[in-house]
Amino acid sequence: MQSVTSNDQDSLAMTAPGSLRVIKRTGDVAPYSSDKIAVAMRKAFIAVEGSEADASSRIRDFVEEAAEQITEAFQRRMPDGGTVHIEDIQDQVELALMRAGEQKVARAYVLYREEHARMRAAMDNGISKPHPSIRVTQPDGSQRPLDLGRIETIVAEACEGLANVDSKRIVDDSLKNLYDGVPIQGVSTALMMTARTLVEKEPNYTYVTARLLMDNLRSEALSFLEVAENATYHEMREFYPQAFKAYIARGVEYEQLDPRLAEFDLERLGAALNPEGDQQFSYLGLQTLYDRYFIHRDGVRYELPQVMFMRVAMGLSLNEDDREARAIEFYQLLSHFDYMASTPTLFNAGTVRSQLSSCYLTTVPDDLDGIYTAIRDNAMLSKWAGGLGNDWTPVRALGSYIKGTNGKSQGVVPFLKVVNDTAVAVNQGGKRKGAVCAYLETWHLDVEEFLELRKNTGDDRRRTHDMNTANWVPDLFMERVFKDEEWTLFSPSDCADLHDLYGHEFREAYERYEVKTRNGEIKLFKRVKAQDLWRKMLSMLFETGHPWITFKDPCNLRSPQQHIGVVHSSNLCTEITLNTSKDEIAVCNLGSINLSRHIVNGELDAEKLKQTVKTAVRMLDNVIDINYYAVEQARNSNLKHRPVGLGIMGFQDALYQQGIAYASDEAVTFADHSMELISYHAIEASSDLAAERGCYETFEGSLWSQGVLPLDSIERLREARGSEFIEVDTSSTQDWDHLRHKVTTQGMRNSNVMAIAPTATISNICGVSQSIEPTYQNLYVKSNLSGEFTVVNPFMVADLKEAGLWDEVMVNDLKYYDGSLQPIERVPEYLKARYATAFEVEPKWLVDAASRRQKWLDQAQSLNLYIQGVSGKKLDVTYRMAWYRGLKTTYYLRALGATSVEKSTVNRSSLNAVGNSSAPEAAPSAAPAPQKSAPRGVDEFLQNPQAAGRRAPTAAELDELGCEACQ
Repeated sequence: MQSVTSNDQDSLAMTAPGSLRVIKRTGDVAPYSSDKIAVAMRKAFIAVEGSEADASSRIRDFVEEAAEQITEAFQRRMPDGGTVHIEDIQDQVELALMRAGEQKVARAYVLYREEHARMRAAMDNGISKPHPSIRVTQPDGSQRPLDLGRIETIVAEACEGLANVDSKRIVDDSLKNLYDGVPIQGVSTALMMTARTLVEKEPNYTYVTARLLMDNLRSEALSFLEVAENATYHEMREFYPQAFKAYIARGVEYEQLDPRLAEFDLERLGAALNPEGDQQFSYLGLQTLYDRYFIHRDGVRYELPQVMFMRVAMGLSLNEDDREARAIEFYQLLSHFDYMASTPTLFNAGTVRSQLSSCYLTTVPDDLDGIYTAIRDNAMLSKWAGGLGNDWTPVRALGSYIKGTNGKSQGVVPFLKVVNDTAVAVNQGGKRKGAVCAYLETWHLDVEEFLELRKNTGDDRRRTHDMNTANWVPDLFMERVFKDEEWTLFSPSDCADLHDLYGHEFREAYERYEVKTRNGEIKLFKRVKAQDLWRKMLSMLFETGHPWITFKDPCNLRSPQQHIGVVHSSNLCTEITLNTSKDEIAVCNLGSINLSRHIVNGELDAEKLKQTVKTAVRMLDNVIDINYYAVEQARNSNLKHRPVGLGIMGFQDALYQQGIAYASDEAVTFADHSMELISYHAIEASSDLAAERGCYETFEGSLWSQGVLPLDSIERLREARGSEFIEVDTSSTQDWDHLRHKVTTQGMRNSNVMAIAPTATISNICGVSQSIEPTYQNLYVKSNLSGEFTVVNPFMVADLKEAGLWDEVMVNDLKYYDGSLQPIERVPEYLKARYATAFEVEPKWLVDAASRRQKWLDQAQSLNLYIQGVSGKKLDVTYRMAWYRGLKTTYYLRALGATSVEKSTVNRSSLNAVGNSSAPEAAPSAAPAPQKSAPRGVDEFLQNPQAAGRRAPTAAELDELGCEACQ
């Protein structure tokens, strides 16, 4: 009955004989008309039988006669005239059709009346365009018509401003997946699933999907806050300030937000909220926030994205003189994705438990009470979302004499098993798995067993499958590797001072202890060939992914704080290099500049970068005073030295925006230039803060106080090693003399200022490539705790479109070739070079770029190394080069061996997840790739490294759970 409209029905209530009148549904009264009855009935026949019914004399005679009979019936009922309700007239029409045997027409007419009755009721309930046949089941079990009008509105808003997206297609395809009685959540799911399936063909659909998710979040949060229900994006200009005030009140009432937030000028801050910021999220970014970051109560998220960013900004402004102005300044930086604070800061800023720091570094003493105190500290720090780095070198080795019991030590390994299980048990407040990395120096007698901690074979009581491990390698060991000399392993109980020595002092002491082993003064030791131990280090790194290789001497010789302590380890992600001792737990507070947001018209915007860095350093410095400290040694260290770690992310995106290939001299130059600018402005910002707020307590005597900046400290490393063991570019472009003068005159607010963290999660939030990483694949499924997400390189898609190469065939080819353009013949070479993936970039380019950055950093960088077609020689050359080029640390080895990634299915709209790794840190996946058993011996590894069965890490593995803890 689609041809019969409500106007046709209401037209039955016109011109009437005598004094008959009709009451319409609106309550209005109109004259009666039998002619209109006939017209409405004729349209009913046309709707069922088609247009030929209009020409049928039989139907024409029938409807005229029926209309007269219905009129006569009403006149007999009311001979003196009166009023007839429109529903009574329609009842008579149905009866006339049934009596005449026109059941099909009558049935259609009945259904039509019911349908429009529901639609009228829906419209009365605020449903703008009720769907004629689909009802939605509400949480209370009641049903309402599907509001097609609202769906069309939110989908149209979701597609606003995006090229090559089709709102009608999303609506139409979603309706095909809905049914009468569908739960209300099912409607949202259908819309998002429809948009998600289109991401692989058009990257902009990730923003469409995010905006559809945003509609869910608005409904959830606004309803909970009792501000509005079902507000659309364009209505949030009005509702965001209201929601913000309600949110602060609720959060304080529930004892989740710091009561001091209620003392801010909420009207001013609410007016500063930018609803347009909600439109810039990718689906992965917003889903990550929804799943893990937004504050909730009883499972209901009542924090909206812009409210979250303002909450963080307020939390970091609590001690500022003009809190509102600073909060708005900080909010602008966060909400525009110019800079992003680390995960703990996003979690906890502005809450009642403001644990904002990212990383904690500890030294474990060589006594039982101290060991278990350190493990207890691990638990307390991990509880509040901190990543941990433990220095275990002081603990005596297996077989060492224990004076108190007249027995022998079991060494380091049994304690590391306890540390491992503690990290699993204390899972960061239920938000994420606890994460810790144990460091051991290469001269420690337990180092060989330490290398095997992550193996899947052997005594499981001496394995740590959940924690990370790292070698803390002295320069002297590397020199002996180069010279093919012997290396001696000691127990620290016999040579405790080696732990605190580096450079020439370490060499002299170490050689004295070697003499003692030869004259019998030291009996517990082991002599090995340095190259054999090196090969075993590389073999285990290849086979298990651990221990990572980090370098003790450059971390100390270039440390600004060498006057008051020693760097004994790095942190969970190898970018922090701070002093530790039994009295001090080093703390670092992280945040990252989004480089891609500072590329304007294909060039780095130096002025914008300067302003971003200045504000970011202030935010990081504020963390130190506001922070909650779970243990006193951490408070003592952080307030005394005030270290922060400003890093970067979106490096690969910035290259794309400039049309630069990662494997190129231009990329290395950009790494150098961009890091120099960040270093210059970060040091300047910290110095200016010192002028405003005072220097950190231990400034005097530091390299800063001597006018020795990170670039200058390279010479100290060169002097200690000798020029034959280092090659580092030391060119510069900025006026460093001016900055040296400022630093020596004004001082520094922070002992350390820069460190490049992995940014695995916060880069997802901002929708950019993580940290300094090359693109993993151009098309793949990314898996993390929030689910699986199709990721396609939008820059590549744009360039392929421009070249007329983006089509269904290209999508399927990319799936088949694991996101690589290299095997696809029709792709031009310049695009293959620009969009080379991580394993297609030779590791020399990664090391070269890292070396250029390292000269500007007072701390280190989380540097993953990707090696395809790996061999023992290639590993050897790569890691020797990393040391030779002055790097302080390296992080994960991503090695591609014989077993390749599982192919994605090419005839489905959603990609399969690639196969999972055997590595214990990897997140679970549905279909692990087949693997071969690992080799036993170093020689076998060197001869046939592919036998280990290592292969490319999956997309899931790139989101290391450990990485999240410290960025």
